[in-house]
Amino acid sequence: MAIKYNLAKVYALSDNDPDFVNEILNLFVTEVPEDLAQIGAGIKSKDYKQTYAFAHKLKPTLDLLGLNVAFEEILQIEAWTKTEGKKKEIIETYKSVKSQVKDAIKELKKDFDL
Repeated sequence: MAIKYNLAKVYALSDNDPDFVNEILNLFVTEVPEDLAQIGAGIKSKDYKQTYAFAHKLKPTLDLLGLNVAFEEILQIEAWTKTEGKKKEIIETYKSVKSQVKDAIKELKKDFDL
């Protein structure tokens, strides 16, 4: 399986403290799916403010864990909220972010016994 994440920034931030790294990874695994669900609900109901708020919250986390494609796509979702675009314009982007996060979580759980 290809590695879906890059923890270089996490290790740099933590001064290679394994407990701190584990804490960040646990937060990612537990909180990010909830945030993604809020983004999905916001897109579905065209609640641009909700969608923007949760996309904006998620952005630094995706960057921190080296999910570069998902990070770029979350920027697209943020831009979509500002133009108040149509659902069909952004739904595939959202599905892509969700899929990448799901794969990363699955891999992190396996690699770090979370």
